[in-house]
Amino acid sequence: MVKFEQFIAKRFLKGTDRKSLSRPFIQITIASVALSVAVMIVAIAVITGFKREIKNKVVGFGSHIQITNYDSNQSLETTPIPTDLPFINDVLKIKGIRHIQKFAIKAGIIKTDTDIQGVVLKGIAPDFDWSFFKKNLVDGDTIPLSDSSTTSQTVISKTLAELLKLKVGDTYDMFFVQEPPRYRRFTVAGIYDTKMVEFDKMFVLCDIKHIQKLNGWANNQATGLEILVDDIDRVDDLWVDVDDIVGFIFLDDGSRLKVQSIIDKYPNIFDWLNLQDVNAIVLIVLMMLVAGINMISGLLIVILEKTQTIGLLKSIGASNKSVRRVFLFQSAFIMLRGLLIGTIVGLLLCWLQKEFGIIKLDETFYFLSVVPINIVWWHVLLLNVLAFLIGIAMLVVPSMVISRISPEKTLKFE
Repeated sequence: MVKFEQFIAKRFLKGTDRKSLSRPFIQITIASVALSVAVMIVAIAVITGFKREIKNKVVGFGSHIQITNYDSNQSLETTPIPTDLPFINDVLKIKGIRHIQKFAIKAGIIKTDTDIQGVVLKGIAPDFDWSFFKKNLVDGDTIPLSDSSTTSQTVISKTLAELLKLKVGDTYDMFFVQEPPRYRRFTVAGIYDTKMVEFDKMFVLCDIKHIQKLNGWANNQATGLEILVDDIDRVDDLWVDVDDIVGFIFLDDGSRLKVQSIIDKYPNIFDWLNLQDVNAIVLIVLMMLVAGINMISGLLIVILEKTQTIGLLKSIGASNKSVRRVFLFQSAFIMLRGLLIGTIVGLLLCWLQKEFGIIKLDETFYFLSVVPINIVWWHVLLLNVLAFLIGIAMLVVPSMVISRISPEKTLKFE
């Protein structure tokens, strides 16, 4: 019976000639489904791409997880921790954690002949992962770090370079408010630009040994340890694993260690990014409703045009259920065609944007110069499956109008 219903449905589609009343409506329905799917694919790719880019930039400045001293000090003058703690090897054994590096931070004031700017000096060691900053480096090079010597070279942002009128090779003085006051003369080795103005305006990278000397710390002391993971979506789970190892350890001076994820460190940014999911859900629901309503309209018009055929099928013994299946199969064929066209168009638009960056953004507001694209194949598949299932479910009720069509009346109608 199912093969018979599919056969009739295919004959209906093939038999729709140019003069048919339903032909333009079927084309409009296919176009509507295709447009809805294309919009959903592009929207998901843009939203996930935007979230991924912003997350990666925030992580680039602060890593995924940080281990610091558990003190109540909220300033940038932190209590140091030893960097040669025995639990480091245990943390590295956790599946999903790829790297651990030490860091130190200290507030300072950069002064040039004409300008002055407060910044955060971030000290890094030879174990620092440069991948993020190399990706965003626009001039110069990174710092050559060594355990045996100290370098005065630094990497600053394009924002700071423009504010302070500095370029690669220039020297500048940085002053530190402490007792007694101190200063260091640094050289610009490289300039980076992440488009994250608030972060770019703040961080200057230098050799960690400068901060250790300024604070009177030993070579094995630092502000904390930064942990990088393979998948940012697993940060919360990995944070729990790290905290289980580190959270109950007491240092020699009686203090404890604090384990903090990047999500907890910058909650406002990640809450804002999570709001984008709501926008995506609203858009998907609206697009599916539009496609579903157009499918319902198209089905009703097809039923109206095939009224005599429905009466004929019933007169030769076809049940209401069987005839409904015929039109549901026809609608399924139409929807699959629309889904295929929409998927191709959506992926093509995403590819064009990803390759050529056609649509630009204002970096001041969006932290990106072009609209980002992140195509996740299971997202595309899930959208198609959901659109198909919801569309067919919405067609079940309007297809019930077939049960009200009487064979006697329709066969007499000319």
